[in-house]
Amino acid sequence: MAKTTEMVVCVGASTGGTEALREFLEELPANAPGMVIVQHMPEKFTDAFAKRLNGLCKVEVKEAVDGDPVLRGHVLIAPGDRHTLLERQGARYYVSVKTGPLVSRHRPSVDVLFRSAARSAGSNAMGTIMTGMGDDGARGMLEMHQAGAYTVAQDEASSVIFGMPKEAIAKGGVDRVLPLDQIAREVMITHRKF
Repeated sequence: MAKTTEMVVCVGASTGGTEALREFLEELPANAPGMVIVQHMPEKFTDAFAKRLNGLCKVEVKEAVDGDPVLRGHVLIAPGDRHTLLERQGARYYVSVKTGPLVSRHRPSVDVLFRSAARSAGSNAMGTIMTGMGDDGARGMLEMHQAGAYTVAQDEASSVIFGMPKEAIAKGGVDRVLPLDQIAREVMITHRKF
């Protein structure tokens, strides 16, 4: 797949993720690459979570709506009880928000987002898996890795629960394992290479 000029970042988190994401997003500059996040959370909570983050961060944060473009300096949070997929039209990325069965026991599912990123963005993507219970995201991250994306997992010491990162590492889909406080810097270093 041809490289576009823009990198897109996809992030998955669960238990402990609300605080991990706050810490991560607060460290990003206003010109950070466009980002789509799945945080396991019930319906109605994701909008309030996005608004809270928007008030704390330099990047703009909002709950994703079907068709939203993925733009530099903007972060889209998958709405609770909806799957969010990354789609591409030419050099432009946008999200598709839809219902559907639970995947890896979740809706939204990190696997759904990561698989769509592998398909739509390939080596233009960076995948990050953070603290959380279970294995949602592990298979999707392997697909991203195999499609040429750069993949990062949060380390055990900084994770509230090391389930999701551990499973992704075990499947062989992770390029680097980093403490939470280094992930934002890694995103910007990777972004500069584009």
